[in-house]
Amino acid sequence: MVMGQYLVFLPGWLRQFITFFWVGILSAIVHYSVLIAMVEFGGYSPVAGALSGYVCGGVVSYGLNRHFTYESDRPHREATWRFVVVAGVGFILTWGFMQLFSAHWLWPYLPAQIITTGIVLFWSFLAHKLWTFRPPASPVA
Repeated sequence: MVMGQYLVFLPGWLRQFITFFWVGILSAIVHYSVLIAMVEFGGYSPVAGALSGYVCGGVVSYGLNRHFTYESDRPHREATWRFVVVAGVGFILTWGFMQLFSAHWLWPYLPAQIITTGIVLFWSFLAHKLWTFRPPASPVA
């Protein structure tokens, strides 16, 4: 059986959050792969690697969340720019927390990124649910 068949019995918001979490895992694999490759093999700073990885993971996140998490029919011309705004705030949050954790507090970059990812996860879920992929308002007759 598919995991989605088990999720049908959960409240809608919890089902969405669990799906968002799994989409996040896939996006994080992309994000962390870029981060590690840039730092370990490219000689880039952890902050630059984190931000580049964030963008790459964001591309994966948009498509999967639009289709699976929120089952959105909001047109791409509306959803895409909203996604970019939410991702832009997440990008700034990622920069700020990675700067704080790895550059100022000198934490190892992977634990710093894990904590940063957790913080940005909650921001992104709520913003996408309430704004990016929310169904468009019906016109009043």
